[in-house]
Amino acid sequence: MPSQFIPGQVAHFAINANDIPRAQRFYGNVFGWKFLPYGPPGFFMIDNKPSGELRGSLQGRREIVPGVAMKGLECTIAVADIQATDAAIKSNGGSIVMPICTLAGIGQLLFFQDPEGNILGAMQYDDQAD
Repeated sequence: MPSQFIPGQVAHFAINANDIPRAQRFYGNVFGWKFLPYGPPGFFMIDNKPSGELRGSLQGRREIVPGVAMKGLECTIAVADIQATDAAIKSNGGSIVMPICTLAGIGQLLFFQDPEGNILGAMQYDDQAD
């Protein structure tokens, strides 16, 4: 398989789950993702094509959940409607750990915990946000 990635570019992220079918239902219902079996049993590739640009940052460690320092990589998923995403997260067994906030010139962001205990962000990008 020819490589389309530049050395040093983040090319993959993984969401760990104890209950794979539950995680697939959650992400399928919230973001419309499909899952393709790949490699060993219990391993699936997320089919979210066409995908947009993957962005990365380096930042000081913080506590999205008060008293719990973020460990590992932090992923934020682009969404079209932050309000609808908030509702979908809640109705599919997730919880909001940081409510919607506006980042001027960037968009609206929230952080959630999926049913597997992973913390991720969802961002409705809007360069006109204030």
